[in-house]
Amino acid sequence: MDVVYFILLVFLLILVLFHLFITLNKKQKEEDTTQKVSQLETAIIKEFLSFKGDLGRDFESLNKNLDYKIRLISEHVNTRLDENFEKTNQTFTSVLERLAKIDEAQRKIDHLSSDIVSLESVLTDKKTRGIFGEVHLHNILDSVFGKNDKIYKMQYSLENGTMVDCMLFTPPPVGMLAIDSKFPLENYRVMVDRKYTEEERKQAEKLFKMDMKRHIDAIASKYIIEGVTANQAILFLPAEAIFAEVSAYHADVIEYAYKRRVWITSPTTLISTLTTLQLVLKNIERDKYTSIIHQELLLLSEEFKRYKDRWDKLARSIDTVSRDVKEIYTTSEKITKRFDKINQVEMNEDTKHIKEEM
Repeated sequence: MDVVYFILLVFLLILVLFHLFITLNKKQKEEDTTQKVSQLETAIIKEFLSFKGDLGRDFESLNKNLDYKIRLISEHVNTRLDENFEKTNQTFTSVLERLAKIDEAQRKIDHLSSDIVSLESVLTDKKTRGIFGEVHLHNILDSVFGKNDKIYKMQYSLENGTMVDCMLFTPPPVGMLAIDSKFPLENYRVMVDRKYTEEERKQAEKLFKMDMKRHIDAIASKYIIEGVTANQAILFLPAEAIFAEVSAYHADVIEYAYKRRVWITSPTTLISTLTTLQLVLKNIERDKYTSIIHQELLLLSEEFKRYKDRWDKLARSIDTVSRDVKEIYTTSEKITKRFDKINQVEMNEDTKHIKEEM
């Protein structure tokens, strides 16, 4: 801005001088005017040369400052670009890793979907579902009790010729408790599938209830035997969803099972029941050993009484012997004193005899 002001000032000065030249031209002669004009030109040239030098120095300083600023900006921009490139590279690497994990998860989901489809195709067969329920039941019992034939047996034959999936041997008054696996799946699927009409689903619900009650009747008639088994039995549903459906929306089925003394369980509730039973068995065993320990303590108490009587007799005998020893010791002391006196008397007589001879 100072340079611009300076240039304007120079042009104003030129205009003033030019105006002065015109004025002097009217008053003075042509030689004076020419001389003055020459002087004016010389002065203007000097001022212009001086201004040019100053302007060149200002432009040179400005170029140096601009070059320094540009270098600083360039270095800062390069630094920021390097940092952003590094961050971008890290982000890109992270994205690639996540994409790889997503791809792996997708493959697992595809495998799982195929497994689910294969499992669904397997469960469409009644016999296969029965085997699945038995295996699931066995795994639960094995996880709670381990391999223990004294507590449970799989595929147990009863006196009436039937065979139950599992028989629990519980302590009295319960006794042998039967557990049988049932898997009513066909009508349940139709009942909960929204692609079927409302009428079809209601019909499937009725059939599902009939299936449940038929299973309850079969367990009650086959596996509850008076005087042989417990007066109750357990129906095991391998699917939590079916158990949840029955518990939440079919109270009449639960009530029917209660009247028939058949308890409906799922994998979760059966584990809880068996865990509680395991604690009961442990408490019974602990009580049994407690009674044995109590009996042994009573026998030990009697033995200790006999030991105390014998020790008292021995103590009395020791006291008697101790008194006899003390009496013998007293007698020995007296005898010793007697011998000392006798020896003293002999010594005195010998001394007296020696004195008389002298």
